[in-house]
Amino acid sequence: VGLITRRSQVQILPPLPTFKGPGYSGLFIFGTNMQDRLHTVLEPTVTGLGYELLGIERGRGPDSQLVRLYIDHVDGISVDDCETVSRQVGDVIEVENAIRGAYTLEVSSPGIDRPLFTLEQHRPFIGNKIQVRLRSMVNGRRRLSGVLSDVGAEELIVDVDGESFNVPFPEVERSRLVAEWS
Repeated sequence: VGLITRRSQVQILPPLPTFKGPGYSGLFIFGTNMQDRLHTVLEPTVTGLGYELLGIERGRGPDSQLVRLYIDHVDGISVDDCETVSRQVGDVIEVENAIRGAYTLEVSSPGIDRPLFTLEQHRPFIGNKIQVRLRSMVNGRRRLSGVLSDVGAEELIVDVDGESFNVPFPEVERSRLVAEWS
């Protein structure tokens, strides 16, 4: 479930894959000052509406910035929930001048391939398969796909084909669950 707002235009759309197209330069998730500032500005609004702000992805599209918020609620997320959050967050972004220039705001549920933004968000998923993209090489790899076997104080432990990788969390660029179909 997702909702995209381009400034004052609102479109209700089905869940979208990761944005890729002409001019795509990637999404930035962890550890940037702009991310921290945007999260700090938007989180009170999202939680005040009764939702959890899981995290924010940012990237560049051909004509504007992409800002994707992932929200959650114990009862799940509907398109109406995404629309409510989008309208309120859009107003906060404008009032706070939190994003400069044109931007596309997308508010989405985490979905079955849930992105994981913090160590605490990883803990409930110990024993599940995850994909991790790293900022730099760890044991000769930049991408890992395996079972999350443990979450330490500052690291993830991922088992990949019988080999255990200790991944310092500051090296994690992106992490998400892998949907497994039975």
